[in-house]
Amino acid sequence: IFLIYLILACLYESFFVPFAVIFSVPFGLMGSFLFAKLLGLENNIYLQTGVIMLIGLLAKTAILITEYAIERRRKGMGIVESAYSAAQVRLRPILMTVLTMIFGMLPLMFSSGAGANGNSSLGTGVVGGMLVGTLALLFVVPVFYIIFEFLQEKIRPPMEEEADVQVLLEKEKSEAERNNK
Repeated sequence: IFLIYLILACLYESFFVPFAVIFSVPFGLMGSFLFAKLLGLENNIYLQTGVIMLIGLLAKTAILITEYAIERRRKGMGIVESAYSAAQVRLRPILMTVLTMIFGMLPLMFSSGAGANGNSSLGTGVVGGMLVGTLALLFVVPVFYIIFEFLQEKIRPPMEEEADVQVLLEKEKSEAERNNK
C-alpha cells in the first residue's frame, strides 16, 4: 500500500490527494463481502481473487475521477467545482465500464454444476463490490478530493503554471512585435 501511495504521490505531485484514491477502495471491499455474506458464501480463494480484481478496477475509477479534478483545478476552477465537474464528466464512461463488468460476471454469479462454488464466489465478490464500490466512488472520491486538495493548498498554494506560461508568451509576442517595427 505504501508503494502505491508513493506512485500516486509522484503522479499527482501531492502528498494528500493520493489518499482520496486509497480511502475510496474499502467501500468496494465492504460491498464484496456483504454480497458474499448475503448469499451465504464463504471467504475462499475465489472470492479473494475477485477482491484483487475489484481493487484494481475501483482504484482505476478513483484515479480517473481524481485526475480529471486535478486537471480542471489547474485550469482555474475552484476545488468543489472541479471535483463535481470531474465526477459529472466521467459518470457515463464509469457506468458503462461497471455495467459491462457486472453483466459479464452475472453468469459466474449464478452458475451451477461442477465448480459452481468457485465461480459463484468470484462472480458475487466482483458484482457486489462493483455495485457498492461504484456508487460510493461517485460520491466519496469527490468529497475526499475536496478535503485533501484543501489541505494540500493550505500547506502549499497551487502553482500558477498556466498563468505564468501565458504571461511569458505574451511578453515574447510583444517583444517580437517591437523588434519587427
